Amino acid sequence: MFSQEGYQLRLEWGPEGVHALRDCDVLVVVDVLSFTTSVDLVVGNGGQVRPSRWKPESGKTLRPASLVDATGVVDLPSPNGSNLCRLAAETGAHVLAACLRNAEAVAAHAQGLGGTIGVIPGGERWGLDILKSGPREFGPLRPCIEDHLGAGAVLAALTGEASPEARLARAAYVNSDVEKVVRECGSGRELIENGHAADVELALQVGVSGAVPVLSDGLLVEGRAG
Repeated sequence: MFSQEGYQLRLEWGPEGVHALRDCDVLVVVDVLSFTTSVDLVVGNGGQVRPSRWKPESGKTLRPASLVDATGVVDLPSPNGSNLCRLAAETGAHVLAACLRNAEAVAAHAQGLGGTIGVIPGGERWGLDILKSGPREFGPLRPCIEDHLGAGAVLAALTGEASPEARLARAAYVNSDVEKVVRECGSGRELIENGHAADVELALQVGVSGAVPVLSDGLLVEGRAG
């Protein structure tokens, strides 16, 4: 698989994307519904997040609406975002977590670290339905609109030569009615129809956060200087 060599700004999906972009200096994980939105809320409150291993048989997950006031160290399992953070840490890159809420702040911090920046939208997994029929084993990756737009929000705030994959995500974000699209896409509708509209609304508060979650010693912590 090509690694988009020669471009400063790159984008690839999911665990395979982490592997493809393992030579980047910075990796930004995006899982809008709902891991990185949850991370932003906790870190924005001065707390820390441990991306813990999610087990299909447990079905345990934490929703953003339950974390609005969370502080301290929060164990946050997810089948996508937490797994990607763990994999990204193994590359030796700086690992950041971004969502629509904090994309600009994360981009500014990533740019300050220099070098090549890889953005990793998490996507979802076919055959994994926590909300309706209980957890099942992972299926193949399904690219999803909300993470493509979240990645685009980060890329829109970055400067540097972008790969075609990165440029497409940036264009999608800039030219979309983000709130309308996410509410009406498959992921948004699933959450809303299953009683999690508050989670979607929190995720759609674009640009409201200055939190910069950075992975350090297994914890996502505030990465801004001072």
